[in-house]
Amino acid sequence: MNIQWFPGHMTKAIRMMEDNLKLVDALIYVIDARAVYSCDNPLFNRLLTGKKVLYVFNKCDLVDPQDLDKWCSRFKEEGKTYVKAIGTSGDCSQIVKGLREVCRDKIEKYASKGANISVRAMVVGVPNSGKSTIINAMCKKAKAVTGDRPGVTRGKQWLSIDGIDFLDTPGTLWGKFEDQKVAHHLAYIGSIRDDILDETELAYDFIDEVKELYPDAFNSRYSLSGNSSSSIEIFDEICMTRGFKIKGNQPDYERCAKMIIDEFRKGKLGKLMLEK
Repeated sequence: MNIQWFPGHMTKAIRMMEDNLKLVDALIYVIDARAVYSCDNPLFNRLLTGKKVLYVFNKCDLVDPQDLDKWCSRFKEEGKTYVKAIGTSGDCSQIVKGLREVCRDKIEKYASKGANISVRAMVVGVPNSGKSTIINAMCKKAKAVTGDRPGVTRGKQWLSIDGIDFLDTPGTLWGKFEDQKVAHHLAYIGSIRDDILDETELAYDFIDEVKELYPDAFNSRYSLSGNSSSSIEIFDEICMTRGFKIKGNQPDYERCAKMIIDEFRKGKLGKLMLEK
């Protein structure tokens, strides 16, 4: 399945970000820890030029800590400042602390003159990476619009907490996916709207990939026999085990596909990292 998705509002979002760059001191780059490489939006590269950046590994509760530590080591080697976060936990104080550290030079410069200043940061990331949820956690109140689907945040929103102003921005992708594996990973984590996808084919591709990375994931979650080896056999057995059937006792792939992808997104299949 070839996946391409770049709705018109994302073009406007990029322009809005570029127009507001001069207003911010730093960027908070939110990354879904399950797909670190795929969350690297090439369109953001020009936004990063000359700006302080704090990378946030969000949803880190959905991956094995040892797998994430390897990405952390790589970021450290590359001189990138990062923090780990669980946006849904309600506590993202480490992001505020990390941002102050990133902008310490400016804060100390003004403090030496007896002045307190607000640090301004733009929050960026691919759709459904958890940007607004993180901001809400930092603000302790649901001030930003959130949702479990891509495209919820459509315009800019300024929010303030403890001397820091946050500019929330719409989740943004890029115009064309050269690597379909990246496109699929973004689809798995919910960065691409489900209604433009063939969810049955997506679930099949997901099974095909995950069974190689985590051979026991499906057997453990769905109490499978362990005798199924091919992706279609696994798909069939999940359908039958969960009672997703149509006339003639045939597998109802459509219903089963929605369930499999949804359970992955909610972490019910275990701590799975798509890109180790």
